[in-house]
Amino acid sequence: MSLETLADEIESTYNGLDSSVSVELDGETRHELAMLIAALDPDEADELVRRAVHGLFQTTVETGRLDFHLRAGYDVTYDEYLSGMTFDEMTGADQYPQLDDERRYQF
Repeated sequence: MSLETLADEIESTYNGLDSSVSVELDGETRHELAMLIAALDPDEADELVRRAVHGLFQTTVETGRLDFHLRAGYDVTYDEYLSGMTFDEMTGADQYPQLDDERRYQF
């Protein structure tokens, strides 16, 4: 896969998500959410869910897990996605022809 495939898939998924995503909570998650609501006193429980998504995203980026999964699935990194270019495109490495090692030193 490629950078273009990743960008298309993100756009498609983004457009498919509506503003109110419904999530079923198991007992443990419900208990943890109730504890956070009691401790942090947000205006709405939805605010904590938004924070949780931001926190998970940040942790995934900082630990390198996002890059690992993007490289495995799309052969790009998050930085490449943000810049809109692969590393080879940024450095110009994809502009030069591949060397033929068998004929390299022949005249």
